[in-house]
Amino acid sequence: MSKRIVGVLVSAAALASVMSGTATAAPAGTPAPSPAAQSCDGVKLSGSLPAPPAGLAVVQDVTIGEDCKPVLGKVRYVPATDAPAGAKAARSAAAPASREGARSAAADTDGTRTFRSWNEMFDCCNIRMTGLYTTSTFSTAGGRVSSATTEARQEWNREPWNAGWNLASSSKTDDCVTDCSVVNSAAHAEFTYKGVFDAFGGWYANSHDSYVQLNADSSATCTFDVELKHTFIGWNWQRGCE
Repeated sequence: MSKRIVGVLVSAAALASVMSGTATAAPAGTPAPSPAAQSCDGVKLSGSLPAPPAGLAVVQDVTIGEDCKPVLGKVRYVPATDAPAGAKAARSAAAPASREGARSAAADTDGTRTFRSWNEMFDCCNIRMTGLYTTSTFSTAGGRVSSATTEARQEWNREPWNAGWNLASSSKTDDCVTDCSVVNSAAHAEFTYKGVFDAFGGWYANSHDSYVQLNADSSATCTFDVELKHTFIGWNWQRGCE
């Protein structure tokens, strides 16, 4: 099967969608755990979302469609209370200090805000396989980010008999945490799989990257990447921030 150039890039400013990246169907003869299903080899998807107004979450789904081409869902603003389960996982990632920051942000008394993001892959049965979640708390004063902290959390699906997805590695970096003009936080997670659908553990691997930019005007943006060693039609990428 010939290679197809596909991908996703969502503009944070205009919310326009542009195709980029690569994904190809698995070549003939490649041993796959499920040879009857169409496999897409080497998929990389990218996208960014703006910070929503207080009380709202911004979300978008991307589905692997026919011929391994991504199908972009609409960028949607929803009440934070109605946000997908990923938002709840992101909230639970907050450290005690971040939770205190969240209360301050809600009261809007000291220029402190909490910003959360989620970056998740689901299979065609809507089972979440892997996910990366961040919670950033930052304070602003005098046109600067006076302090900032970001916590990252990873979650993955397990199967009976000690099988399923595993976290292989993770990392998080911040380019500035005090008296900053802008703060850029990056979180990374690598996952492997060995279980019912691949007993040998060499077929599947997901990597997630989440980038958060915190600005001195209390605005923020979130940008996401996922790389999938193999995927199948119907897999779904869900991302969002609040």
